[in-house]
Amino acid sequence: MSASTTPRLGPSDRGPRILFYSHDTFGLGHLRRSRALAAAITSADPKASAMILTGSPVAGRFAFPNRVDHMRLPGVIKRADGSYASRTMGMNIEETTELRAGLIRSTAEQFAPDILVVDKEPTGFRGELIPTLDLLQDRGQARLVLGLRDVLDEPEVLRAEWDRKSALQATEKYYDEIWIYGLHDVYDPTAGLSLSKEAQARMHWTGYLRRDLGEVGEPPEQPYVLITPGGGGDGAMMVDLAISAYERDPTLAPRAVLVYGPFLSGETRAAFEDRVAALDGRVTAVGFESQIETLFAGAQGVICMGGYNTFCEVLSFDKPAVIVPRTTPRLEQWIRASRAEELGLVTMLDETRDGWTPDAMIGAIRALERQPNPSKAISDGLLDGLDYVTTRVDALLHQLPREAAE
Repeated sequence: MSASTTPRLGPSDRGPRILFYSHDTFGLGHLRRSRALAAAITSADPKASAMILTGSPVAGRFAFPNRVDHMRLPGVIKRADGSYASRTMGMNIEETTELRAGLIRSTAEQFAPDILVVDKEPTGFRGELIPTLDLLQDRGQARLVLGLRDVLDEPEVLRAEWDRKSALQATEKYYDEIWIYGLHDVYDPTAGLSLSKEAQARMHWTGYLRRDLGEVGEPPEQPYVLITPGGGGDGAMMVDLAISAYERDPTLAPRAVLVYGPFLSGETRAAFEDRVAALDGRVTAVGFESQIETLFAGAQGVICMGGYNTFCEVLSFDKPAVIVPRTTPRLEQWIRASRAEELGLVTMLDETRDGWTPDAMIGAIRALERQPNPSKAISDGLLDGLDYVTTRVDALLHQLPREAAE
């Protein structure tokens, strides 16, 4: 069967197929966002199935819904100098990228998606997605979507990064739609990019991606404050600050439940464990909680970093929160946190304005009890992202002619 005659939806009993690409060179954000989208799409359409291509080394620790599966791509790590190295023994980064590119293309060829949703990187890691984008575009049997979080980076920095990666040209050439998982009146992540009017017309502001509250388990003994650095790979500073607050003030309440994240490990975590043990239950800790929703649901408030997914959880569970945003290697978290504070959704512990000191953290934890819930400031459509996406998926599928299989 030639490419030109391959059916889009195949036999009549074949449901829609959605392929997600999530490069995941660092952290959990891209995988968790793709997982939430896949769950919403397959829940809205009982015939739909989804496959997530991910480079996350901890993908196997997550539970995936029915009709959602994932394939783990060979992992890469980011060095302190910004360069990348392969997690695969005996392979350099060029060989690893070539292997990943071949696996991605092969999966797309066999899975034959009706929609490809690419997270954040228009050309993929080191351009690895280009062969797959060419394949699917040449076949003309899939809609290609670029999904962007609400904040990417400072406009000038983002412009230089996209120029270096030829990302702007790829966005113009390949993508039928651009989904921005936020609202325009909160922040425009594309403000620094010279997108054509045609590309801008293909942009859809979905709103933030509400977390499914669903069935949550029994929370720990209440009241408690949840402390979470997300994946934890860059969270040592925040964890140290939170533990220091409880060490400094023996009357600090309520107690804290600390989730280290899967990437906070080794000697750093061992030292934290010793300090937590010495606090006699005023702080308890777990390493990685794939069902962190339960801990969010039971928390009086949250101390967290400013990643996209954690922010969505704070809003979805309507918890007073203090965000301690990282400012390197990019300002994404600080931009999100400062804008959210302006809107009255959260408060921020800013390094320059407030100082990252135990006393500042003590004050932030004590103030959580009096801090309004985000729902007091949430605007219409702010958390409608998943509903908007499922509507767009349905619209895109109806644009695809359902040709009979040969």
